[in-house]
Amino acid sequence: MKIFVRQGDSLWYYSQLFNLPISLVIASNPTISPSQLYVGQQIDIPGYTIHSYTIKSNDTLWNIARNFNIPMDSLFLLNPAIQPSYLQIGQQLSIPIRVTNLIMSDVSQYTYERMVTDINHLVTIYPFIKRRAIGRSVLNKDILELEIGIGQSTRNINGSFHANEWITTPIIMQFINEYALSIMNNQPIRGLYLLPYFETVRLSFVPMVNPDGVNLVLNGPDAADNLRDQVLQINRQNPNFNSWKANINGVDLNNQYPALWETEAARKPASPSPSDFPGYRPLTEPEANAMAQLAQEKNFDIMNAFHTQGKVIYWGFEGLEPAESEAIVNEYQRVSGYLPVQFVDSYAGYKDWFIQQFRKPGFTVELGRGTNPLPISQFSEIYEETLGIMLATLYW
Repeated sequence: MKIFVRQGDSLWYYSQLFNLPISLVIASNPTISPSQLYVGQQIDIPGYTIHSYTIKSNDTLWNIARNFNIPMDSLFLLNPAIQPSYLQIGQQLSIPIRVTNLIMSDVSQYTYERMVTDINHLVTIYPFIKRRAIGRSVLNKDILELEIGIGQSTRNINGSFHANEWITTPIIMQFINEYALSIMNNQPIRGLYLLPYFETVRLSFVPMVNPDGVNLVLNGPDAADNLRDQVLQINRQNPNFNSWKANINGVDLNNQYPALWETEAARKPASPSPSDFPGYRPLTEPEANAMAQLAQEKNFDIMNAFHTQGKVIYWGFEGLEPAESEAIVNEYQRVSGYLPVQFVDSYAGYKDWFIQQFRKPGFTVELGRGTNPLPISQFSEIYEETLGIMLATLYW
């Protein structure tokens, strides 16, 4: 919700008027100096939308404020030209309405476009959520990162490296929505109040690493645009892409990293494939490169790559993982029921490279159980299992 500064206003006053933590108001206006507001300046107030109200017979500002359970001055702030003694029937008032429910409602067929629509709604209502493109896919889609928090410690959660594991994206997106709603309204999640973590941790999300591949699985070969014939050829002319894990070039993005890449490449397909082809060399694909550059830029303290399926958590690589990784994965097991597995005969993944490059805790979390793509009917169960891991990533 956007408002305009009046004489004598301050960010602290707005936090009191709208019953918001001052840290959220400041974070929603990162380019504004709290001590140098000027009249007419535009300010973002998080967690509110504006409702249009039509004045009726016998209405007063006082009873309107009481009926909507809002301070009287919020009406003057949003309606600076209003004359309390001269309200007219049919006149329109702007009313601030606090958002108290999740914005996301439909997680089925969760395409790149549906994710972008949800992101646009989230950052409009919660401007303390920072959005940016960290790169572009082969088909020129923005690979989007969302970040919540103002602290020094940085952690990352990412999803949909593999196209037919797209259910990981709405899992992450719902948590972002629930996290924002929790800190806005001081409502705990599983007994945990999250505002202190907003103030001490920066939590980075890349909900959809492989947007071209996800759309290919969900929408079929037409989603490949000018590469339609190419993907059909790779898929042996099968128009059903449910088994497709790769990006639109037929490269498995989670086999693209220089962490024993040669070992993996020697036993994987030697040319573009719906799954497992590691590319002709490491980091040839823009999506894989974007994730590598993000990790190098932000130097995450913890990294979680969400995949499906198996209900296991892989947490080691060649003995290079730090000692704290075991304690973290044991906590992840406690809150999710997922089985920790230290070593697996698989290399060149993002988790492998992250551990090798930074010697910090990195995890591949295999959500749910079944055949990919997991049915959306499992969403609620998987979300409840994974919620504990996402919370633990905050409080660890």
